[in-house]
Amino acid sequence: MQLHFNRKLLAETPYLISFEQAGTAAEGILTSTQFARELPFAIQRVFWIQGTPPERVRGHHANKTTREVLIALNGTIKVTAETSSGIKEFVLSSAAEGLYIPAMCWTELTFTEGTIALCLASTDYDEQDYLRDYDMFKKLIGKL
Repeated sequence: MQLHFNRKLLAETPYLISFEQAGTAAEGILTSTQFARELPFAIQRVFWIQGTPPERVRGHHANKTTREVLIALNGTIKVTAETSSGIKEFVLSSAAEGLYIPAMCWTELTFTEGTIALCLASTDYDEQDYLRDYDMFKKLIGKL
């Protein structure tokens, strides 16, 4: 399998994005991507994950071209993110903040009980975009 990736794509690293909020505890809080000037792509797909048992680790893949922003709407998500630059750990526990996950970033996600995760994606779903072989991922990012 011969795959080549843009060096700029491989150089991107995950980072946290803050969302503006409006409202009060008495009336409720509204959070919107309308003001997310930091959002690094146009949203093509939105999906959510709920009901994941706390002992189950999700992810175990990288996307070849899709970029995502992951948000914990409820509960907490521990994210291990690996790119050609190394491994970073993040903890998401607020709907006011999201994690930018670039293409070619291997992720592993652990959820607390009752977590609801929202994911904003730059592309529609395509199984061909998923890289599920960790050794191949390491080879492609030049770490194997």
